[in-house]
Amino acid sequence: MEPPRRPPGVGSVLSVLDMHTGGEPLRIITGGFPLVPAGDLLSKRRYVRERLDGLRRRLIFEPRGHRDMYGALLVGSERPDAHLGVLFMHNQGYSTMCGHAVLALGRFALDYGLIKEPSSPETQVNIHCPCGLVRAFVQYDKGKSGRVRFHSVPAFVFATDVTVDVQGYGKIAVDIAYGGAFYALVSADHFGLDVCSSRTRDLVDAAVAVTNTVKTHVDRSPCGSGVTARVALQYHKGLIPLNQMRTFQSGPTSSLFTAKAVEETKCGDFKAVIVEVSGQAHYTGTASFYVEDDDDLKDGFLLR
Repeated sequence: MEPPRRPPGVGSVLSVLDMHTGGEPLRIITGGFPLVPAGDLLSKRRYVRERLDGLRRRLIFEPRGHRDMYGALLVGSERPDAHLGVLFMHNQGYSTMCGHAVLALGRFALDYGLIKEPSSPETQVNIHCPCGLVRAFVQYDKGKSGRVRFHSVPAFVFATDVTVDVQGYGKIAVDIAYGGAFYALVSADHFGLDVCSSRTRDLVDAAVAVTNTVKTHVDRSPCGSGVTARVALQYHKGLIPLNQMRTFQSGPTSSLFTAKAVEETKCGDFKAVIVEVSGQAHYTGTASFYVEDDDDLKDGFLLR
């Protein structure tokens, strides 16, 4: 059989490389995306959101993706200390931080020549995310990349024991913490659930009930930025000291991240910590996605 060729009549082509970290997918755009004009990272994010958002839908939505697909567009950074900049995208738009993506991008940067002279046993990769500079450290031995850890932006607790009236559950106390993005944290025990043994659907329903900004996304990994926020909360409450390692397990896949608070710092008026998160990313494949002008579903769709 001859190698597949581009079908006749196909318009634009988008090329990607797919990875996963602890089961959570990442689609790295490698070709076919229009050049984003020069500027700082946030202006590039704004330009993509306002001018090129249809391409996000084509890559993230079905039939090429799915509701829980995550994407990464690599762009230049205005920061002299950054090796690369990245814009994160998902089914609702563009996020400020994505920990599992950073873990995957650390490997990708080494394996695809974005770091000119990798060093053993570990190579530092500075990734400029919309939330700030995140420093990744990639195991590297005999030309092969391995496990990755990263140091977060300053993570802090915004508020604790905030009482919210949750439909179907009554009044629930939640903590709000920042790990590159804001998270409302509440124990599954309040809903009579267990994150390791309860049905994923029941966990999602409880999350949606807490805040209507949470849709039906299920993180297959322990969630890197979520873990960052959780460690910041545990440190804030005096449950852990600096450099005490914690292990976080995903309910859906049983994959593991480890994390610890490594340094005290400040974020504005908030006491904060730098959190180190470690995990393993793997490659799953590459693809070229076609767009035909007469395809009524070319811009994608989502099933609920």
